[in-house]
Amino acid sequence: MPELERLAIRHAPALLRFEQANRAYFARFVPDRGDDYFDEFTDRLVGLLAEQHTGRCHFHVLVDDEDGTVLGRFNLVDVADGSAELGYRVAERATGRGLAREGVRRVSALARGEYGLRQLAASAALANPASLAVLRRTGFVPVEEVRLGGEPCLRHVLDLTGHS
Repeated sequence: MPELERLAIRHAPALLRFEQANRAYFARFVPDRGDDYFDEFTDRLVGLLAEQHTGRCHFHVLVDDEDGTVLGRFNLVDVADGSAELGYRVAERATGRGLAREGVRRVSALARGEYGLRQLAASAALANPASLAVLRRTGFVPVEEVRLGGEPCLRHVLDLTGHS
């Protein structure tokens, strides 16, 4: 089973390959990051790691235990007052294997145990039924429809205080 690891500078080459290889796939569900994201990747990563150091964010990568490739990202952002926003993406080649669900479960456990959070929120596009299913299967409850990047999405919350 792939390992969920806290993002570190050593992940930079594999993370960049993950983002490049899956750019078109991700753009089918979320707004494209744009060329600047890739042109300034290292600087952005250094900034994310600095932000992670403050505790306002916790970034994770799901790493293939066989070849070290990044299979997914599972991020907790806007950490404040015992809650955070969860965002995740899984490589196209890794879909359909339960990795998104397992990654969300693992990062939720970290959020509760290691980071001391009480609630997570996450949004998924209505046009992305697989992501909506992951949230539902990991205990998230839909609370409202929102628009992100102009796309209709369903916002969910997960209460970590009673979640096992």
